[in-house]
Amino acid sequence: MAVGTVHNKDKFLNKIAHSLGRERKTSGVVRPEWKHLPQYEVYKGMSQDELAHHLEDQCQRIHTVCKRATSQTLPNVLKEAIEELGGKSIVNWDDPRFEEYNLTKTFEEFASVEGNELHVWDPNLGEENIKFAERANIGITFSDTTLAESGTVMLLSDKGKGRSVSLLPATHLVIIPKSTIVPRMSQAATKVHKMAQAGRVPSCVNFISGPSNSADIELNLVVGVHGPIKATYIIVEDK
Repeated sequence: MAVGTVHNKDKFLNKIAHSLGRERKTSGVVRPEWKHLPQYEVYKGMSQDELAHHLEDQCQRIHTVCKRATSQTLPNVLKEAIEELGGKSIVNWDDPRFEEYNLTKTFEEFASVEGNELHVWDPNLGEENIKFAERANIGITFSDTTLAESGTVMLLSDKGKGRSVSLLPATHLVIIPKSTIVPRMSQAATKVHKMAQAGRVPSCVNFISGPSNSADIELNLVVGVHGPIKATYIIVEDK
């Protein structure tokens, strides 16, 4: 990948510093410590059960079906959700959590039905992954962090976890381990920041709140304009 050249960097930064009425700082910059952090007070001290309840309530507002499952019932609940979303063709991440949650057999049974298609994201196939995702009916992912306040799932992409799985299929199905639920964006941003400090930044971080929505035209809400038209969350009791 070509490396770009930055022109007039010092001149630009010096001008900003001058506008702020001070000399430009080139070293010794310390991250400020704020006295008040109200963003961390929302849902503070709530248990995972309470956060899960708030997540369920928020799903009703963002046009998202929310289901509950245990590690034992998850295969059946997943099968039920796939049927409700129309089945036929599925693309999912190459994610070890599918094996950990004993879902391999569920996918094998789905693929064994005549007319059904199943594709697991394979970085070696390049554009073929995207082409399948474009025509797939369901994209299935895991949530890495889940925001109770807004009903948002945070998806961390890597080689086996293409972002197209959650963006291109007609519908999106997300498996949410209950332990991933946090109060709001504040906690999710803190997690991403810590990952960056440790040098483990994913190729892409997506924050998705239910199906795609747009109210650009006269503030009339339209669902499914530029992405999945339906979304289903399955909260799993993992601890």
